[in-house]
Amino acid sequence: MHENKTLNERLIFSTAAIAKEAGEAIIKIYNSNFDYQLKKDLSPITAADNLSNNIIIKRLKLLTPEIPILSEESCNIPYPIRQQWTQFWLVDPLDGTKEFINKNGEFTVNIALIEQNIPILGVIHIPVTGETYWGSATNGSFYTKEDNNVRQINVSKNLKNPVRILASRSHPSKALDSLLSKIKDYEIIYRGSSIKFCLIASGKADLYPRLGPTSEWDTAAGEAIVSFAGGYTLTKNGLPLAYNSKESLLNPNFLVSSQKTLAQKSWSLMS
Repeated sequence: MHENKTLNERLIFSTAAIAKEAGEAIIKIYNSNFDYQLKKDLSPITAADNLSNNIIIKRLKLLTPEIPILSEESCNIPYPIRQQWTQFWLVDPLDGTKEFINKNGEFTVNIALIEQNIPILGVIHIPVTGETYWGSATNGSFYTKEDNNVRQINVSKNLKNPVRILASRSHPSKALDSLLSKIKDYEIIYRGSSIKFCLIASGKADLYPRLGPTSEWDTAAGEAIVSFAGGYTLTKNGLPLAYNSKESLLNPNFLVSSQKTLAQKSWSLMS
């Protein structure tokens, strides 16, 4: 495993606690009569997004004052400044705002620590269920529900038919429909937000093709958890996603898979 001076148990568990604290604040708004606005890109934003963002940024600044923070709700940092960062926090304070508004419970808090363009720690908290997933370069990936029975998780290494394929609940894709027509023997599982990464990491699904726009804060924590559980997040060129490596914070299309060969075969079916 990767040896890293920054990563220690205190940092990992403190990050998980921050995600949980943000989740508790989100739930209070979720259970109220909340409203939402539209941002410039026409994506929705609620008071919960902003409250969660404020809590996370405040806590991370106390935890690691020397590490800069990039969040979906405070991302207007010029690339010449970001380019100098060797390490930074990447935050999505409420991933799945559409799911939050639709009240289906499938939204998350995502916090990742990036080093040299690679996620070395990822935490995903699911406020409605009290579940927390995390993965770090030092000791693998783990799961707990409301602080009871922490257990290590791993991707499924036994590929069975039908292939269990994850699809976004809010973002349909014609490219995905085309891929499914070629795989033929599959079971489709619809989920919102970064919960899809958690299902791959914990062996409950095999493949998550994301063939549409995402931003780096949508994927960093999930990629860390999948990676340290033994799985893969691969772009069409066979490489993982790279973080803060360019001016745009948009990701290319990618596949998340329990096995490298499954991802490679899926890409070949689409070429």
